[in-house]
Amino acid sequence: MKLHILAVNHKMPDWIATGFDEYAKRMPPELRIELHEIKPEQRSSGRNAESVMAAERLRIEAALPKNARLVALDEHVRDWTTMQLADALPDWQQDGRDVAFVIGGADGLDPQVKARAEVLLRVSSLTLPHSMVRVLLAEQLRAWSITQNHPYHRV
Repeated sequence: MKLHILAVNHKMPDWIATGFDEYAKRMPPELRIELHEIKPEQRSSGRNAESVMAAERLRIEAALPKNARLVALDEHVRDWTTMQLADALPDWQQDGRDVAFVIGGADGLDPQVKARAEVLLRVSSLTLPHSMVRVLLAEQLRAWSITQNHPYHRV
């Protein structure tokens, strides 16, 4: 199973890429993380958030791996604990499909993306920059180590 992170944003600072790469390389071969950056829609006067999110939805849908389980990040749902994520990973692996985590743009995710998602996930109650969310998500996906009876905090 491959874990895909689809992130609507661009021009990340080097430290974000370094942080993401550090956590991604710690994953085992059977749970590789692949990052897909999706160009955000241009904001201009006269364009509302709904039209921007709709345009970004089309880019997200084009980038989604076929038959992948869609996990939409949504700030309006309950946080998951690391243990909850660790519990979900083996079930997802058994399912045999890739998993695509989608991080929306500055305006969030189009409601149609959320409706299509099999899981809605909030990684933190804190307000975080979207660029940092990709690093935090990659770090949290190391929860797989718990399923291998390896202490998560020591990985």
